[in-house]
Amino acid sequence: MPAFDGSGKVVLVTGGSNGIGAAVARRLARDGARVVLADVDAEAGAALAEELDGAFVRCDVREPGDSEAAVAAAVDRFGGLDVAFLNAGVAGGGGVGDGFDLAAYRRAMGVNLDGVVFGVHAALPALRERGGGDIVATASMAALTATPFDPVYGANKAAVVGLVRALGPALAGEGVRVNALCPSFADTGILAPLKGHLQETGFPILDVDDVVTAFMRILDADGTGEAWYVVPGRPSEPFRFRGVPGPR
Repeated sequence: MPAFDGSGKVVLVTGGSNGIGAAVARRLARDGARVVLADVDAEAGAALAEELDGAFVRCDVREPGDSEAAVAAAVDRFGGLDVAFLNAGVAGGGGVGDGFDLAAYRRAMGVNLDGVVFGVHAALPALRERGGGDIVATASMAALTATPFDPVYGANKAAVVGLVRALGPALAGEGVRVNALCPSFADTGILAPLKGHLQETGFPILDVDDVVTAFMRILDADGTGEAWYVVPGRPSEPFRFRGVPGPR
């Protein structure tokens, strides 16, 4: 397929005030897209929206109505919606052993999983109105491997990948592509509690620009229901899941 042409496209980015969301928004705006940022960080989001000649909507993705309002803002301000980047996320879901923190669990599941579900639900009518479009959800390499350091985070990110793999073929006939972006440890604010340890152990930290490149590769591709891994030192591509054993 030809490279994604952002000219005239309208893109919603949740978690768009900082980190991966902000970096993707800057790239898309540079390519001619109109960007709507949705985030709980109103100060940073409003400043970035002004920089990009876009729009900002305060949005707590745990609330279905907030995602609906963000999509409505895209339609009202720019006339429609072509891409929904459901990127909002938090770390630290809490362990499941001693010291299990129910509030942390609910917050992590609410942002990382419910936020994607509610975002898809809100975006679909506007994408259908355009005759199709793209939904990209930020998952994680934690979705593709065991994460004993944060089991709840691994669980909600794995659920996002499972949702994407199911929605991809379910919506393909409507021209709506659904894919997941699965970065490893990227150099953003969410990494702060782990960054020192990773540096001490020599574990490579992913540059945010590499995540942006992977995001654009997803838009350039023609697949759906795929989970694109992003790790240092190799090009991003869809993870190849093994088929499950069939009946005997």
